[in-house]
Amino acid sequence: MPDRFDLPAGFRWGAATAAYQIEGAVDEDGRGPSVWDTFSARPGAVRDGHTGAVACDHYHRYPEDIALMKDLGLDGYRFSIAWPRVLPTGAGKVNEAGLAFYDRLVDALLEAGITPLPTLFHWDLPQALEDEGGWLNRDTAYRFAEYASVVADRLGDRIPTWITLNEPFVHTVFGYALGTHAPGHTLMFEALPAAHHQLLAHGLAASLLHERGLEVMLSNNLTPVWPASSSPEDAAAAATYDALHNRLFTDPVLLGRYPDLSALGVPDDIFGAVQPGDTDLIHTPGLDGLGLNYYNPTRVAAPSSPDLPFDLVAIPDVPHTAFGWPVVPDALRQLLIGLRELYGNALPPITITENGCSVEETTDPDRPRIDYLATHLDALAQAIAEGVDVRGYYTWSLLDNYEWAEGFHQRFGLVHVDFETQRRTPKASFAWYRNLIAAHRR
Repeated sequence: MPDRFDLPAGFRWGAATAAYQIEGAVDEDGRGPSVWDTFSARPGAVRDGHTGAVACDHYHRYPEDIALMKDLGLDGYRFSIAWPRVLPTGAGKVNEAGLAFYDRLVDALLEAGITPLPTLFHWDLPQALEDEGGWLNRDTAYRFAEYASVVADRLGDRIPTWITLNEPFVHTVFGYALGTHAPGHTLMFEALPAAHHQLLAHGLAASLLHERGLEVMLSNNLTPVWPASSSPEDAAAAATYDALHNRLFTDPVLLGRYPDLSALGVPDDIFGAVQPGDTDLIHTPGLDGLGLNYYNPTRVAAPSSPDLPFDLVAIPDVPHTAFGWPVVPDALRQLLIGLRELYGNALPPITITENGCSVEETTDPDRPRIDYLATHLDALAQAIAEGVDVRGYYTWSLLDNYEWAEGFHQRFGLVHVDFETQRRTPKASFAWYRNLIAAHRR
């Protein structure tokens, strides 16, 4: 493995986490319940009935975790703020104890020389808002903007850049269309109003953040979409899937319009969700940076049943992670080049806000993760050499954590966490990443 890559001066090195996946303390200091508290308590919803009630106990152990970050030599730490910890019912009275936790966290990060990069929404919607319709309710977008203002007014003097939403595609499809994530709805394409309302929330919050002199990003999970063959039918299916997975959450923000969703049977007003002026509200604030979460490409074939206008099919002859995801590092380079070609001057600087892999605990000495990170960083360096403006890389994840519907079974961390004792043990990939960061500073 190379000890360094050809990356621009000032390239930022980071690691990422999310509130419900690491914080725990779900009943402490006035935090209200989230949709993930409710969903994980539902029998059969999460593998082995695991919940995030304790998770990594980061709420109490954050000084230890920041010491690990400092040892890594991180420039930045991407984390999420738990909306129900700040506003227990999603709106109204602010929970001072919740805000105080993030005050302490931010101050400790800055003292360690690490720049905080917060995400305002990483899927843990306050349950009280879900009881009123959640993201299917347009009003939730306005409640999100109010929440963003509360947090920015408290922390914005120390944090220059903010991410509004994390992976709205995944949250919409898994949470509202398929029901495999919280809040557990199975609406198929009628879930798409939840997508529009998240984008509206982004636009409203972005305007308020810009008014406060803060920079705004949006983190999307994006994937190169490959037709299964050269047939017109497979090509059409791939274009349809690309519109749903990739362009639905980038075109409105970068271009001010939705992609053509007619092949999905979705009307232009997205089942009545889009109101006059909405696309301007989403597009006009602009993005100071695009967060890109990348894990794998997607291969698509013509539909084999009338239920969907595409089939997702396996990519042959490639290795897979412990999660079963195909490992194709050059697909990251292809994705970055494709974004530049598609959006041109409308594409803002990119930060890789998530990239990593799950590895079996028995694997020693963590070689698959090191290989995954190294080959993807090499692909990233190639894309930069071809002219794509990428400013930083945040690996997923700092810690082994609660991996949503998989519970504690998928381990993405640079640091092993014993969930019985909460003991942290850096893995071989931790040492490799630390040495890599140090090499780029020499």
